[in-house]
Amino acid sequence: MSMRFTERARRRMVALTMAAGLALGAAGCGGGGDDDKKPDTSASASKDRGSAPSAQEGSSEAPLTELKGRDGLLLQITSAQRDAGGFLTVNGQFKNDGSGSVTIPAELRGDETEILKHGTSLGGATLVDSKGKKRYYVLRDTDGRPLTTTGLTTIESGQTIPVFIQFPTPPASTTDVTLQVPTFSSGTIKISG
Repeated sequence: MSMRFTERARRRMVALTMAAGLALGAAGCGGGGDDDKKPDTSASASKDRGSAPSAQEGSSEAPLTELKGRDGLLLQITSAQRDAGGFLTVNGQFKNDGSGSVTIPAELRGDETEILKHGTSLGGATLVDSKGKKRYYVLRDTDGRPLTTTGLTTIESGQTIPVFIQFPTPPASTTDVTLQVPTFSSGTIKISG
């Protein structure tokens, strides 16, 4: 009888220890500081973000360029920043200038099989370096997820949704590139950093 009691007590203790460890691990992942408002430049950015749009709020910067889409949908680019890790992060926002709700076009994700598996995103975007005669595609993590805002659905009239896209960085001599996004006009952006 005491052997049975000891075995039950041991199992409960293991279960309790595991539950406490998981709770501490989940609490440590919460973050909540200013770092959550900047796009993650690591190769696992989209994995860590899940499918939520980037947490940038109401950027007041004047856009570098504005790409026009269908039904009053605009893509305003506010920055294109190089970082030390070899990434170029393009930040901006979708804005609905139309009079009604607009569905974010599914074509934005492009037509590559690997990206299609991960839902609506900006995975079809490209950067064109005319001077260097190169085209850059959206980076992906090890699971094939595009390193860009995902989970885009609809946008109400007058609403803005912050977005980011990460590309391999062009050479330092390249300062201007053309951003191409399916269903939108193209626009030239100046790279900083």
